[in-house]
Amino acid sequence: MSRFLNEKFKSLEAYTPGEQPKDMKYIKLNTNESPFPPSKGVVDAISADEVGKLRLYPDPEGSELKSALAELYGVKKENVFLSNGSDEILNFSFMAFFDKKGVVFPSISYGFYKVYADLYGLNYEQIPLCEDFSINYKDYVGVEKNVVIANPNAPTGMTLTLSEVEEIVKSNSDNIVLIDEAYVDFGGESCVGLTKKYDNLLVCCTYSKSRSLAGARLGFAIGNSEIIADLEKIKYSTNPYNINRLTMTAGLAAVRDNDYYMNNCRIIEENREFTKVELEGLGFRVLPSKANFIFAESDDIDGGTLYSDLRQRGILVRHFTSERIKNFNRITIGTLDDMKALVSAVSDILKSKGELK
Repeated sequence: MSRFLNEKFKSLEAYTPGEQPKDMKYIKLNTNESPFPPSKGVVDAISADEVGKLRLYPDPEGSELKSALAELYGVKKENVFLSNGSDEILNFSFMAFFDKKGVVFPSISYGFYKVYADLYGLNYEQIPLCEDFSINYKDYVGVEKNVVIANPNAPTGMTLTLSEVEEIVKSNSDNIVLIDEAYVDFGGESCVGLTKKYDNLLVCCTYSKSRSLAGARLGFAIGNSEIIADLEKIKYSTNPYNINRLTMTAGLAAVRDNDYYMNNCRIIEENREFTKVELEGLGFRVLPSKANFIFAESDDIDGGTLYSDLRQRGILVRHFTSERIKNFNRITIGTLDDMKALVSAVSDILKSKGELK
């Protein structure tokens, strides 16, 4: 680091994204991207005419896209916030809302929560998961602090029910409860409807997973109009044109092609179940997931070794080194052919180590 860096940032541990290697062609099951291409409507929308308008600034309000999202989710336009990926919503929320009473979130969850808490010097508490890696909603009821929960959680894929989320929201009425629904389209239960009932609930969403637009960097939030206005204030104080023209166009087309994406989600759910059954047949423990990934461990091979051996065979998965989950690997669900290749590679690895006959 340079000698000019602000002292308060020198000990900051930055978030580590999943690797995007270019040394060879891999089956990428490490960053929870969709295995399916964007819809035809999205491809057609990014036309030469739209590209020709890149000399012009995009609509800073994103009016047309906001209206389309509001209609899809049954809310009003003023209840929708557009963001440069859902990470921007998290960033703005930690900046704008969490300084007074601090914030709580699970100890095993999306790594950016801790990064943002440290970045803004917030008081925070990381609440341990249960023995089975689930979140006990009662740990968050009446904590009288701001709450951030990914539902489904990452990297476990496990979920809270809608009624459990509601208990957390209504028992912390003087604090923001942010529910990160990045993976909700793969079998989870969205709490967007509760935003009409509770003014302290903010729901964070992304196009990166179920909408095949990870490279476009587009997210959105739904909440009370006053919370959304707060986020808009932060946006207009930092980067008013946070959504570029092509991304906005792609997002609008994706909303219009919602059926295509929801059908892809159902295929991923089927592929997830196939992979779960196959890995369990090889002796793995697989947590019950409602996301586009699974979290799996084996007593026959440690997580780091399996990650390395799969990488050598051209398959990338995500391995974490923190003590409690170091034996697990998070495996993105791809096409059925991808998952068959994974299962075959795992089987070969176990056989080579004498664990399978």
